[in-house]
Amino acid sequence: MTQPAPYWLRPGRAAITAVTVVLGACLLQPASAAAADPAEGTRAVGAPSDVTVLSDKWTRPWAITFLPGGKRALVTERYTAAVWLQASDGSKKKVGTVPQTVPPSPSGGKGGLLGVAPSPTWNGTTDKDIFFVHTAASAIRVARMHFNGSSLSDYKVVLGGITRGGDHNGGNIAFGPDGYLYVSVGDALKRNLAQDKNSLNGKILRITKSGAAAPGNPFGNRVYSLGHRNAQGLAWDSRGRLWETEIGENTWDELNLVEPGRNYGWPTCEGSCSKAGMTNPKKVWNPDQGGVPAQIAIKHDVIYVTTLLGQRLWALPIDSTGKTVGTAKSYYSGTYGRLRALAKVPGADELWLGTTDRGDNKDRILRIAVK
Repeated sequence: MTQPAPYWLRPGRAAITAVTVVLGACLLQPASAAAADPAEGTRAVGAPSDVTVLSDKWTRPWAITFLPGGKRALVTERYTAAVWLQASDGSKKKVGTVPQTVPPSPSGGKGGLLGVAPSPTWNGTTDKDIFFVHTAASAIRVARMHFNGSSLSDYKVVLGGITRGGDHNGGNIAFGPDGYLYVSVGDALKRNLAQDKNSLNGKILRITKSGAAAPGNPFGNRVYSLGHRNAQGLAWDSRGRLWETEIGENTWDELNLVEPGRNYGWPTCEGSCSKAGMTNPKKVWNPDQGGVPAQIAIKHDVIYVTTLLGQRLWALPIDSTGKTVGTAKSYYSGTYGRLRALAKVPGADELWLGTTDRGDNKDRILRIAVK
């Protein structure tokens, strides 16, 4: 079927005229400036060394998440609500769809089937739990389904009623090292919700498998951190620290080191600011200069970030303190188009990366070797 054209505008900002951004220096705020792309022939820590096509004929893959064991991954397609099983040998199989998913539309805004997270102890028999984030008719939901290794069944909402706007749905989901489920949720175009500790929007949530607030949450509810505009990727480093990518409004996109109870500023701050009580990002991107970050993966304490408008993959090494990042390098500027889905391959120096918005059955999942 014919899909709507991708959304190129953010609410409140002028049309973006440069679709493919020229490879070059990233315009960042002075406090967290990123270096220019690596010069021809140079190598950096974590630099990609080889790219091959793992599989093709995808339609806007949104998330790639490996099952325990590291040989197979589940892949979600945003518009079709389909879930696929992708193997490391390149073969793929559709295993089902997530019911009651309302896809993006010109009238209803963005959304669709978004993140996926298998239970850490999934084995297809005694533990079949797989969790999804998707948009329903009037809300964002966290849902659980059973997966026996070949097909999905038994849809159940574990957390519903999250406000859905025309955009800013967030949508990533992942189990942390503590065994609890983390969910990134945007502000649903209702910016003041991001500062409301009793709202689920504009937050990173930390919940149990049943959807309840996880023990030890800073405010005694499901909220782990607040002040997020449109939180996207979630990943943990070797120290167990949580990093997050976030799409800003007009000027600055962000990479944040997320800690419980911290306020990341939106809508008071976009990027860094000096407002008391706000936590500044560790890196910012100008959206027209390599920005609009989508998802994140961490391998050997190098943070990899896919970008939509920027159409490139960033690599940012975490420094020796574990609290900030070093020189940012970017790769593949404009080569593969808009990039979104990203996952590290367990037990291998490899990433899987999904293109997006190339057209029906025209996206690909790439296999990328890294140092």
